[in-house]
Amino acid sequence: MRRDKDCGYGAFVAKTMKVVLTEKPSVARDIASFLKARSRHDGYYEGQDYQVTWAFGHLVTLKEPAEYDPALKKWSLSTLPFVPERFELKLIDDKGARKQFSVIKRLFHSASELICATDAGREGELIFRYILLMTGCGQRPFKRLWLSSLTQDAIRQAFDELRSGSDYDSLYAAAKCRSESDWIVGINATRNFTVRYGAGHILWSVGRVQTPVLSMIVHRDDTIRNFKPEPFWELKTEYREVVFKFRGDRFQQEEDAKVLLTRVRDQPFVIQKVESKQQKVQPPQLYDLTELQRDMNRRYGMSAADTLKIAQSLYESKAITYPRTDSRFLSKAVKSEVPDILNKLKAMKGEEISKLDLEDLRFTSRVVNDKKVGDHHAIIPTGKLPNTLPPQSQKVFDAIVTRLIAVFYPPCLKEITTVDGTSNDVPFRAKGVRVVAPGWTVLYPRTGSKDDRNEEQELPAFSPGESGPHQPFIKAGETKPPSHFTENSLLGAMETAGKFVDDESLKDALKEKGLGTPATRAAIIETLLKRGYIVRTKKILTATDLGRYLIALVHDPNLKSPELTGEWESKLKEIEQGQLDPQQFMNDIVRFTHDLVHESNAVGVDRSRLGNCPLCGREVIEGRRGYGCSGWKEGCPFVLWKEYKGIPLSVEQIRRLIQRRILLQPVTLPDNHRVILYLSDTGAVMDIPVPNRGQQSHGGTSGKGHRKTQSRRPGGSPKGERTRPTTTGNEADDQGIGSCPLCGKAVVEREKAFSCSGWEQGCKFAIWKTIAGKRLRMSTAKTLLNKGKTSRLKGFQSKSGKPFEARLKLEDGKIHFEFDS
Repeated sequence: MRRDKDCGYGAFVAKTMKVVLTEKPSVARDIASFLKARSRHDGYYEGQDYQVTWAFGHLVTLKEPAEYDPALKKWSLSTLPFVPERFELKLIDDKGARKQFSVIKRLFHSASELICATDAGREGELIFRYILLMTGCGQRPFKRLWLSSLTQDAIRQAFDELRSGSDYDSLYAAAKCRSESDWIVGINATRNFTVRYGAGHILWSVGRVQTPVLSMIVHRDDTIRNFKPEPFWELKTEYREVVFKFRGDRFQQEEDAKVLLTRVRDQPFVIQKVESKQQKVQPPQLYDLTELQRDMNRRYGMSAADTLKIAQSLYESKAITYPRTDSRFLSKAVKSEVPDILNKLKAMKGEEISKLDLEDLRFTSRVVNDKKVGDHHAIIPTGKLPNTLPPQSQKVFDAIVTRLIAVFYPPCLKEITTVDGTSNDVPFRAKGVRVVAPGWTVLYPRTGSKDDRNEEQELPAFSPGESGPHQPFIKAGETKPPSHFTENSLLGAMETAGKFVDDESLKDALKEKGLGTPATRAAIIETLLKRGYIVRTKKILTATDLGRYLIALVHDPNLKSPELTGEWESKLKEIEQGQLDPQQFMNDIVRFTHDLVHESNAVGVDRSRLGNCPLCGREVIEGRRGYGCSGWKEGCPFVLWKEYKGIPLSVEQIRRLIQRRILLQPVTLPDNHRVILYLSDTGAVMDIPVPNRGQQSHGGTSGKGHRKTQSRRPGGSPKGERTRPTTTGNEADDQGIGSCPLCGKAVVEREKAFSCSGWEQGCKFAIWKTIAGKRLRMSTAKTLLNKGKTSRLKGFQSKSGKPFEARLKLEDGKIHFEFDS
């Protein structure tokens, strides 16, 4: 018998037993099957000198502030910032989790060897290490099983290549820094903003990553709201059924375009030059998780969270490799497996694979690159065909299979032809595209907008010197604002910390400084949705008034800076690679948090000046009707009028708007709506309805293992005054579904309508649950309140019984039908 002193319990081991801990039961079942540990016990499998047990994700988390000091249960600015001298752990508050942990602890204490088989990445490492510490076995050595697939061959190879757990100490250090930094920034910033601005009933959730992401969405929405279309005119002409464009700039004045139109009208069109060149379009690269999520959103409107959930399920059913990867390349070690994988997939994609020579595949540097494979290679199928899949799962699996086939197809060859012509010395140009060899594009149905297809017009044969009649014309247009974020474009912005690039090599360089990781980005978006800061309408993501209000409250640019958060993520990567001292990173986080609280205390303004221009940074000066940038002669367009929607603004209000960017004292607009005013990054004054408790969603998490309570603020209420009321289970009853457009109170669900909670004070606003024979869902009512308009709805009936489709539009507190013209 051997006495095990490592875990401090002095357990006696009668039989040598290796204990394997996985992250979830399904993985434990696969590993137990491989090890032939077929005896099932309560919470683990046993056999062949192995015991295989499992966690349920994060069983262990960081303690809340009040668990360090009961006085911190009361939310107070005087206690901020709070940073524990040493972080302490606790079990999550779940009966099943506590029971499973007791099993793990017992097995760990009696084990002859410990093997970590949690997910092979930063979060998986944190899950195991926290459990190890919580069991009292933190000083005990262990082995690491690193899996990129759950096939029997992959599991066998991983066991053959078991490594010492200490080899992954840097990975754990990065995971620990991520966990603790999120806690420090999240706890302190949330308490800071909630106590200052929550008015006793609104919890302002602020986070190291979620707030910069929200800020990007708000900034995009503000840009669109403030966008003023500018007209322009283009001179074009049609010659031999091909449209040629004037080679100069677009015209800002129609008269200028008409001058040239008159000049070329009734004049012959002469072809001057014809040039053709070949363009080689390479196949798309293999998927990493972010690119898979973007593609599924772009093609099918699937959310990032749904795509991740499906990919994880396909991984656990052994159909694909590990999905939470940030690499789009394969390693040389995996290269030899690809022909066999493709051979097995012939049953699914026989015709497509038959065009490949599986004995002589072209493994270019765009496919295989060891230097660009970190913890895991790109997502590829394993060769195992799953049983019947749900439609969405089938789309994801089909995309992954098709992408593996596509990377070995030849490039698409295009002939790009440019034709230059003149009419009365006015130059024109037409471009055309002809596909010479489709290559990999045969695997993808032709898609693209009408504009894209116009750009790819096929040209007849032109000869220099030929001439003939043509039909010149002027086309009017106007500039367009940027598009709202979709999950596709938002994931792309998160990947590059707000820098928008299309070049793959530049993208690769910026990925080191992205917001979050491929594994966490979907959860960040879902957190913002759950907290009511953004809404999803079909593919589009927009900020709610609550989200806009929060970003307006955050004066410190660093807290909402994608670049700074991207720098932090880059440093976590350096810690992971052993290139940066973790303590240095944590010191920076603590310093940042101290500065955040200190900056919030500085609420005054400099009364000796108006402030700096939000567009260029120069001094703002007063004019006759407004306040403008002193750099107006250099072209800065910033101006802030002395009235806003009929409300005169005092010099003090102007000064506070420019210096603090927000007027927290609400003003009442002529339509009796109470709003706060803020100065957006675009330099425009905007208003936001004063938030109420009914706008705030329940629950949500603030990162893995850090859960906020649903019914009240964690650690007690701010100022010790009020706690948020517990729910009845019907969110509409307690929280409301939006704000009344007439009086600003919460709109709640009742038996026959969604109506204003201020009905006792005389407000008569209501959205009836049945309109023109159609029953409205709560989500439709929410959209109507938040957006002012629904999408086109089916199922209405006229008085004569005829069905019709229409949008519902909310105007001046009344609901109208809106029909497509």
